[in-house]
Amino acid sequence: MALQTHPLDPADLIETPEDVVHFLEASFEDGTPAEIAKSLGTVARSRGYAALAREAGLSRQTLRQAFGEGGNPSLETFLKVIRALGLKLAIHTA
Repeated sequence: MALQTHPLDPADLIETPEDVVHFLEASFEDGTPAEIAKSLGTVARSRGYAALAREAGLSRQTLRQAFGEGGNPSLETFLKVIRALGLKLAIHTA
């Protein structure tokens, strides 16, 4: 009998607000804008697109398109999702 494997979805590992922060911090540290958007999409999947879209005042389709594969969210959409996640962006010197 062959061992069956399934791809790991990082969204399945994001369970707490602290998980969200650590996941996004790692993305912001070294990531490109596309990688950061993809990471935020992963967090959105972990929370559920429908619920997060409602909290952000966006449609589910808009959220999926903005943060899905090849998405390029506007700054406005990006900030709405950050706020809906209960997060704040901060700028620090390097």
